[in-house]
Amino acid sequence: MLAAKFKLKTEYKPAGDQPKAIKELTEGVKNGVKHQTLLGVTGSGKTFTVANVIANIGKPTLVIAHNKTLAAQLAQEYKEFFPDNAVHYFVSYYDFYQPEAYMPVTDTYIEKEAQINEEIERLRHASTQALLTRKDVIVVASVSCIYGLGSPEEYEKVNRKITKGMALSRGELIRALIGIHYTRTTADLTPGMFRALGDVVEVQPQSERVIYRIEFSHEIVEGIQKIDPVSRKLLENVESIFIFPARHFITPADERAKAIATIKSEVKERLKQLAKAGKNLEAERLKRRTSYDLAMLKEVGYCNGIENYSRHFSGKLPGEAPDTLISYFPHLADGTPDFLTVIDESHVTVPQIRAMYAGDQARKEALVDHGFRLPSAKDNRPLKFSEFEERVGQVMFTSATPGPYEYEKCGAPDSPSLRLQAFPKGSTPTASSEEGFKSSNSHIIEQVIRPTGLIDPEVEIRPVNQKGKYPGQIADFISEAAKDIKAGGRVIATTLTKKMAEDLSEFLKEKGIKTEYLHSDIQTLDRITILSNFRKGVFDVVVGVNLLREGLDLPEVTLIGILDADREGFLRSETALIQIIGRAARNVAGRVILYADVLTGSIERALAETNRRRAIQVAYNTKHGITPKTIIKKVRDIMESLGVEHDKAVHKLLEVDKESLKTKKLDQLLKEKRIQMNSAVKILDFETAALLRDEIKALGAYAKSEEKNDAVARKALRQE
Repeated sequence: MLAAKFKLKTEYKPAGDQPKAIKELTEGVKNGVKHQTLLGVTGSGKTFTVANVIANIGKPTLVIAHNKTLAAQLAQEYKEFFPDNAVHYFVSYYDFYQPEAYMPVTDTYIEKEAQINEEIERLRHASTQALLTRKDVIVVASVSCIYGLGSPEEYEKVNRKITKGMALSRGELIRALIGIHYTRTTADLTPGMFRALGDVVEVQPQSERVIYRIEFSHEIVEGIQKIDPVSRKLLENVESIFIFPARHFITPADERAKAIATIKSEVKERLKQLAKAGKNLEAERLKRRTSYDLAMLKEVGYCNGIENYSRHFSGKLPGEAPDTLISYFPHLADGTPDFLTVIDESHVTVPQIRAMYAGDQARKEALVDHGFRLPSAKDNRPLKFSEFEERVGQVMFTSATPGPYEYEKCGAPDSPSLRLQAFPKGSTPTASSEEGFKSSNSHIIEQVIRPTGLIDPEVEIRPVNQKGKYPGQIADFISEAAKDIKAGGRVIATTLTKKMAEDLSEFLKEKGIKTEYLHSDIQTLDRITILSNFRKGVFDVVVGVNLLREGLDLPEVTLIGILDADREGFLRSETALIQIIGRAARNVAGRVILYADVLTGSIERALAETNRRRAIQVAYNTKHGITPKTIIKKVRDIMESLGVEHDKAVHKLLEVDKESLKTKKLDQLLKEKRIQMNSAVKILDFETAALLRDEIKALGAYAKSEEKNDAVARKALRQE
C-alpha cells in the first residue's frame, strides 16, 4: 500500500530525548522490527513522539488504551496533531453492560442488560467507514477492539453509493435501506433512520449528524442535498454519497437462509446430546429459545442476542477467530498486516488483552452447559492473545514501566526488577549508573528527559497512623491539600476501594473542599467531563482508585497523596506507585506524599527508580542550563467535539428566533418553545428537548441584552 499522507501540525519541536526516540522508532518500523518499546517517563511527550513516527512512516495506525477515559484523551491529542487526517474514537458503546450469565450454584439466570450510548455507536461506525474509504486513519480504541464486530467484506459490500442522475427508484432505495438495517419512521430522524415522503427519501447515516435528502423523478435520482437535521437549512448540494449499514453484523438474504439452516442443524444435534445426558430441562429450555430466535431471524432478519449466532452468519469454522476492528485495517495481498499498532500504557493494556478470552469463555461455558445457548455461542468472543499477536503486525509499546512481556518481545535481557536491583538499598543512582545495562540489540528506547526540563517529583513518606508531629493520613492530607489549593494547584488522592473514594470525597466536601470522586462506575463521558472540570478549577480535589494512574494528562496537579501506600498488592505495587508518582511530574511544584507505616519492597523499588530518573534529569538540566517549566496545556477534551453539533444547532435556532421576534412577542414565543419542549419529553425525545431547553435559555439571554441595549440608547437620547 502506498504511504498515507499524515500532516503533523504543531508549534512544538522535538526536544530532550524525543529526537533520538523518534529517529530510532522510525528506523525500527522501516526496517521491519516487529516489537519496539518507548520507555518514556510521565510528561516526556510519548504521544508527541508517536505522532512524529506515524507522520514519518505513513501507515494507518491503531492505538489501544486500557480504558475509555484514556482513549478519549489520546483521541483528542491525535486530533490536534492531525487536524486534516481521519482520527477516530472506538470504544464499547455501552454506558452500562451486564452480560448474560448463569450461576449454577444458586440457579440464577441473569439476562443481558445494556444501555447503549448512541453517540459512541456513531463514532464506532465512523471509525470502520474511514478505514474502508481512506488511508490516513488513526483509530484510538479501548480493548473492545478485540471483540467480534462482523465481517468487513460484508459491511463494505452492502454499502450503497448513490449518485445524482443514476437509475434508481424510490422503492428500490427503501428496500435497500431496510436491507442494511435502517429503520423507517414518520417522525424526526436520528442516526440509522430514514423517512419517505412523496418522491423524496431522507436518510440520516449511522455515522453522521446530517440528513441527506434524495429526490427522485421517473426512477432517476434527480438531486441529493445535505441538510442540517435541526434547522433544516441546506448545507450543500452533493453529487454522490455512500451509505454504510446501520449495524456491523450484516448478512445478505441468501446467506441468512444458509445460516438459519445450519443453526437448525446445530440445535438438532445439541438436543440429542442433552437428551442423552439426561438433561431434559436444559433441552426444553434450549428448544424454546432457539425456536423463537429462528422465527425472528426468518421474519425480520434480526433477533436479540444475534451475536451469539455470529459463527453461522460469517461462515467461519468452529473455534475460528472472529472478525474484529483489526480486520478492517489494511493488509497486503498475502494477508500480512499493513498498519502500525501502538499499545499505550502497555504494562496494563497487554495483561488486559491477554485476560479477555478466558473470562468470556468461563461465562459462556455455564450458559451452554445449562441450555441457555448453543455451543456455537462460544465463538462470539474476543480474540485469544495468540490470535491478537498474529493480527496486529508491527507493534510499539509505550509505558513508563514496561512489563516482562515487553522486555521479552523487544529482546532486552533485563527487566524492571533487575534494573532496580542494580541500585542497592541506600545507594544513590547517577546518570551513568545504567551504562551497559541495556543490550545493544534491544528495541527498548528510553525517553527520560522531558522537553520542559521537568524532573520527577520529590517523594516524602509519612505515617498512616498518628505518630509525633503527623496527625494521621487524612488530617495530614487535608492540611497539605489546603496549602496547594491556596497556591492555585490541584490535588489528587488515591484510595484502595471505590467506597473509600466516595467516603473521602464526601468528608472533604464537609470540610469545605471542592471535591469529586472518580471510579469505574461513573459513565464514560461523565468521567471525561469530571477531569476537564478538575483542570478548569471547578473543583480542586479528585479522589480516585486506579483510574488516576496511567496516561492521564493533568499538568495542574501539584500534590498527590497516596493513602495506605504500604498495603502491598496490585494498587500499591512497584509499577502502580511509579505510575501514580508520575502524575505529579508535569508541574514544577509537583510533590508526592506516601502514607505508610512500613517501608515495603514495592516502595523501596519505586523510590530507587524515581531517584535514578531524577539523577539523569538533573544532570541533563545542569549540563544544558535548563530551568524546568510547568507544562501549559489548553483544557480540551473529546466532549468539546461531541458537543459542537448541539451548540451549533442552538445557535442556528436562535437566529431563526430573532426573525420570529419581529412579528411575535417574547412571552408568546417562549410559551410556544416550552410547549414544544414538554411535548418532546412526553414522547421521550430528550435530544430535541435538550435543544429546546438551551434555545429557551439563549433566547431569554438575548432578550435581556436587547432590553439593556434599548435602555442605554434611550438614556443616551435623553442626555442629548
